[in-house]
Amino acid sequence: MKIAIPHHTTRAKARTIIETRLRDLEKDHGEKAKDVKHEWQNDTLYVNLKAKGFSAKGTVEITETDVIIDGKLPLLALPFESKIRQTVEREAASMFRTA
Repeated sequence: MKIAIPHHTTRAKARTIIETRLRDLEKDHGEKAKDVKHEWQNDTLYVNLKAKGFSAKGTVEITETDVIIDGKLPLLALPFESKIRQTVEREAASMFRTA
């Protein structure tokens, strides 16, 4: 599942927004996820985690104009792809609406 959201700011500011949101998610929902690993390599954040018995991994890439979220959904989550996509698009758009 690949989603591109315009960030309307600099790469550095977009990265700060992503890092802040990631910390908030870990604080609010960290008990639901295990083995959470994330690492920046240049302008791409690599994420791996396990939640509710599922493994998930993906990337968040920052370009000059967009934040590109690319994640591989577990097979059992595929029926929910459209709902997951809508939620991610809505959340990402709200993060960068006023950037």
